Amino acid sequence: MMGHAGMAATAVRYLRSVGAPTSAAAPATPAAPVPRPSLRAVREDERAPLDAAEFRAVLGHFASGVTIVTAPGEPGPAGFACQSFTSLSLDPPLVAFMVARTSTTWPRIARAGVFCVNVLGAGHGALCRAFAVSGADKFAGVRHVPAPATGSPRLADVPAWIDCTIHAVHTGGDHLIVVGRVDALGTDPRAAAAGPLLFHRGAFGQFSP
Repeated sequence: MMGHAGMAATAVRYLRSVGAPTSAAAPATPAAPVPRPSLRAVREDERAPLDAAEFRAVLGHFASGVTIVTAPGEPGPAGFACQSFTSLSLDPPLVAFMVARTSTTWPRIARAGVFCVNVLGAGHGALCRAFAVSGADKFAGVRHVPAPATGSPRLADVPAWIDCTIHAVHTGGDHLIVVGRVDALGTDPRAAAAGPLLFHRGAFGQFSP
């Protein structure tokens, strides 16, 4: 097995063979930054020949967990049901979720700059439905406490929660990809014992090991 010195010598020989410099005596001129592409609407002739209903039906075969993303705000907290949540990076600790660009809740979360992901358990179907509607007081009768790092609502009796600061936001077609840096997280073993709430082909389900 080649040691560090052997690998370094091999790298130097390769650089010399292709005429590349092997010392830092003459600093290289930094490359010009690549310009970001301008955003524009997708033209009709660029759209894939896919039926939207078929697209949803096929992708609905992928089962996912369900979360409620919350944030503090005025006159009250904001939140929405979200199944497109995922872990992204361990170092640094990052997670991500996707939200429709037409969402009326997202601007309130964006203004807060922070959010808490509440992972739902098997008995939380009604809670998820309540947070999936628009225009209602979603937090009416819902017990919650401030998450320790950001103050975002941490819902009671959820199996797990992840408290985050917004790290980056990217465009992804008709959705936004929101990346959050994890500031705090935790679990409730008692709530987790019931198992997760799953979403599959338009309906809620449970995990049976």
